[in-house]
Amino acid sequence: MKQVQEPARQIPVLAETDVLVVGGGPGGLAAALGAARQGARVMLVERYGCFGGVIAQSMVGTVAWYRTSEKTVDAGGIGTEFERRAKAMNASLQVNHYEVLDTEVFKHIADLMIQEAGIVPLLHTHIVDVLAEEGAITGVITESKSGRQAILARRVIDATGDGDVAARAGAPFRIDAKEELEGATVNFGCTGIDLREFLTYVLKNPNSISDWGGESGEKEATEFSTYLREPFDKAKEAGEIPADVRMESYWGSFTDAGEIPNMNAIHMAGIDSTDVWDLTRGEIEGRQRVMWAVEALKKYAPGFEKARLRTIGASIGCRESRKILGAYDLTEHDVLNQAKFDDSIGIFPEFLDGDGIAILPSTGRYFQVPYGITVPQEVENLLVAGRCVAGDKVSHAATRQMMCCTVTGQGAGVASAISLDTGVSPREVDISRVQDALRKQGVRLE
Repeated sequence: MKQVQEPARQIPVLAETDVLVVGGGPGGLAAALGAARQGARVMLVERYGCFGGVIAQSMVGTVAWYRTSEKTVDAGGIGTEFERRAKAMNASLQVNHYEVLDTEVFKHIADLMIQEAGIVPLLHTHIVDVLAEEGAITGVITESKSGRQAILARRVIDATGDGDVAARAGAPFRIDAKEELEGATVNFGCTGIDLREFLTYVLKNPNSISDWGGESGEKEATEFSTYLREPFDKAKEAGEIPADVRMESYWGSFTDAGEIPNMNAIHMAGIDSTDVWDLTRGEIEGRQRVMWAVEALKKYAPGFEKARLRTIGASIGCRESRKILGAYDLTEHDVLNQAKFDDSIGIFPEFLDGDGIAILPSTGRYFQVPYGITVPQEVENLLVAGRCVAGDKVSHAATRQMMCCTVTGQGAGVASAISLDTGVSPREVDISRVQDALRKQGVRLE
């Protein structure tokens, strides 16, 4: 690869803080709120113009759609607080035992929660490098409209989803070949739908969780799903969608105005979200597939005859990329066998969606989430939250879920604040103190 020399220069310091959280998705929001509520000075940096991550950027409001049974056990904490806040503001729709968030209003809800906690927000800012001394991270280098600047921090939490900060700091990680990564998605919404006709069609042609394919259990074979494939198969048969394009839709909710705000129909393999060329290709190809999907729905889905495109997600949604090698790596056995850990920072239902597995937690089974999966090897004063925590391929199908991201986020935030209070590294923090604080913040640990 051809290279150029970048001249050395002095970088102005934009800000100094106790805890710096990089990435404002569900994991980053929970990390920032957890640390701030524990008394730390917190700054939350986000590359886009709003907080919320995949909720806001990809219009995915079904943060707990797996909660189809009253027996499902959740961790509580900030993840369920998202649902309560949205419901209180008439910005959600109750389905079964969960709330579908209004993803546009959630942008404002995130702002309110950040302001109430006294967190310093910073939007439109990219992290391009890290600062470190003797193996400990001390801050980051940013690029924004204000130029190249530094943020100094005593603790940093990587909630980027892709492990960007951890990778730049030299923390060991793994990433599968792009052909083996979970597919990427460009979501869209439609309006002008005759909902009575469409819902009648859905009820006459019911699908279940097991129709997704892959491994599932008996309960998934009867569990209703908004899975929709027939219109796209008909379009392929007619030569209107290329035969090798995977297209099947899941939709989360609808409105009285004849809208389905989020249709998850575009699934693209071979996208590495740490590669800017792949991201560019995925965004452009994804929008082309959205247009094919809308036309197929209008032609072959009853009720969609007069529908039109409402929105396309502001960013491609990526399910899998880097995963750190942690103090502990979560395993398939752990998530499928109700594992318990002395360093539990929360629980998560036995819900897996990914890598050819579909399991819904309708029986009350859950596993404990260990603090060790947030602690990267070889780098101090750094924790990781969200889908890049440590674990194997199957466990990732659970830990990548938005609600589980809030569990690791809140745990990492509280641990960072307590490590500062007690003058030890996050790796050496007293886990019993962390657990006591998490309980006080409404988290269930066992």
